[in-house]
Amino acid sequence: MTVALHGYRYSVYSWIARLALHEKGVTYTWTEVDPFSENTPASYLAIHPFKRVPALVHDAFAVYETSAITRYVDEAFDGPKLQPTEPRERARCNQVISIVDSYAYWPLVRQVFSHKVFRPALRRPVDESEVKQGLEAATKVLAALEATAGQGQYLTGKDLSLADVHLAPMIGYFVLAPEGLSLLQKHIRLSHWWSALSNRPTLLATMPQLPQAPP
Repeated sequence: MTVALHGYRYSVYSWIARLALHEKGVTYTWTEVDPFSENTPASYLAIHPFKRVPALVHDAFAVYETSAITRYVDEAFDGPKLQPTEPRERARCNQVISIVDSYAYWPLVRQVFSHKVFRPALRRPVDESEVKQGLEAATKVLAALEATAGQGQYLTGKDLSLADVHLAPMIGYFVLAPEGLSLLQKHIRLSHWWSALSNRPTLLATMPQLPQAPP
């Protein structure tokens, strides 16, 4: 059995896929793919025709789209179950994943993290209006997640689920911006959740090594 994950080192979605694999205890190989490169190998385009990341290959089976990858990893391998079996908890898990993809990714990562942390580190142009728009949108997103979260240790109850796996890397990038951390701390439930999850060994082991900002 061979498992290969193709991803980009800074991609938050690649981080999500890696986190799922680590939570399940799955050994895998990593192949770096830069989705912004003009010279994407044809072998990768045969796996992912839309030239995005990540993509997972398990023996002869290939799958792309992060939520499909994480659900496959949970169902195909031994280890702790990452999808609740109780219908309402499972619905909440899927709801959080959808919120992350539909509403959280752009403001938290592409606007706040990118323009306050990532672009400055690479000496790329920064647009403060993007940060402002991102923080405004993030306020609504975090409020929705705060209201959606259950009363257990994790987002859907007492056990870690794919809801946590999908949201944690997004928050991990978002709070690297001081404005992001300050906004998160206004949401008590999410703030307590992040305080516990941010020290989880699997999250720390998979966290991307970001470029260092110039002095």
